Amino acid sequence: MAINLQKGQRINLQKNNGTKIQNICVGINWGAIENKSWLGGTTKEAVDLDASCVLFDSSKNRIDTIYFGSLNSKDGAIKHSGDDLTGDMDGDDGLDNEIITVNFNKLNTNVSYVAFVLNSFRGHDFGKIPFATIRIYEGTPTKVNEVFAGYDIVKGEGFAGHVSMVLGTLYIKNNEWKFNAIGEPTKDKGLEETIKTVAQNYL
Repeated sequence: MAINLQKGQRINLQKNNGTKIQNICVGINWGAIENKSWLGGTTKEAVDLDASCVLFDSSKNRIDTIYFGSLNSKDGAIKHSGDDLTGDMDGDDGLDNEIITVNFNKLNTNVSYVAFVLNSFRGHDFGKIPFATIRIYEGTPTKVNEVFAGYDIVKGEGFAGHVSMVLGTLYIKNNEWKFNAIGEPTKDKGLEETIKTVAQNYL
């Protein structure tokens, strides 16, 4: 049974039977923008959204960044599916365009925070994208076992006018990983700015 999280809610990463979740995925699905042509028809404009993952130590120093230019973490615990440059050009196919997976068993012991962020590479306003959903779930890129957080950044309040957001953060407390569902847009224009915002405000 899926756990429907609200923004700001925190949960333990464990199943209903008490066993700890070993693998999670962050999946993003979005569509291309439809523009009206001066001839009366419509054209599709590709949308390049970028999901990224940033690792921090207990002092909030950055350890590693996983994004379209560096698809695997140094410790091998985190993998990025690769850069999707267009979004769904022919409508919602129900599949995630980019997926980041985390294997807690392989994660460097120096890592205290794992932050997930989303940026619009070409500066497309979140409010103009026809659909864009984010889900965080237990499973693999090909199998969804249990979704425990999801956001709709098109119909979500406050996303219009923004091109960056913080999805959520994993953090370790008393030797257990927990998840903070943030789902907040930021005023940042790119990944580096968003990383600074995360370190200052969301860890």
